[in-house]
Amino acid sequence: MSDSTLHAAARRAMIDQQLRPRGITDERVLSAFEHVPRERFVPAELAAVAYSDNALPIDCQQTISQPIIVAMMTQALQLTGREKVLEIGTGSGYQAAILAELAAAVYSIERHAELSLQAGQRLQSLGYQNVQLRISDGSLGWPDEAPFDRIIVTAGANECPPQLWDQLAEGGVLVGPFGPLWEQALYEIHKIGGRPQSHFLTACRFVPLVSSTS
Repeated sequence: MSDSTLHAAARRAMIDQQLRPRGITDERVLSAFEHVPRERFVPAELAAVAYSDNALPIDCQQTISQPIIVAMMTQALQLTGREKVLEIGTGSGYQAAILAELAAAVYSIERHAELSLQAGQRLQSLGYQNVQLRISDGSLGWPDEAPFDRIIVTAGANECPPQLWDQLAEGGVLVGPFGPLWEQALYEIHKIGGRPQSHFLTACRFVPLVSSTS
């Protein structure tokens, strides 16, 4: 059996055994997870375990989140295909690829140049043309492209950076992990009348969001 066949089977098993049983019901999200080859976004020596129910190490002492966390965050964004999305923390590029399947345009920021370049090569090789990457301080957002309909933060912070909140459009949704490192929680935050309406999703632990101003 070829590697591509094995990986395709592992993708289907991930959906049936990890995502659906844990509340991922958006069929568009599930379809995106079946389409994006996660094995392309992990180190070659970890390709065989790309679909395991675990976060995996990537370069620059960063990680690719476990599939259920990526799926939970993606579903919470409530994407319809028309949105302009800002991602903070490109990492491997896997989340950006999932978003590219589901949104009109994706803007992704990464502070590690090496990771951003690797992600760009992967996304280009897979044919994604609706993703723009920037090497920058993610806590500052992408002000010249704001406002954004959705913002996803894939690194932990005590609270949502104010610049990101300011760049979220009215009626938009921001999803991210906030709180002290030892007790982070993943939140879905709606901007209603300029004010946050927060919904707890799950306890979690992400790598820290590092700001050049902190």
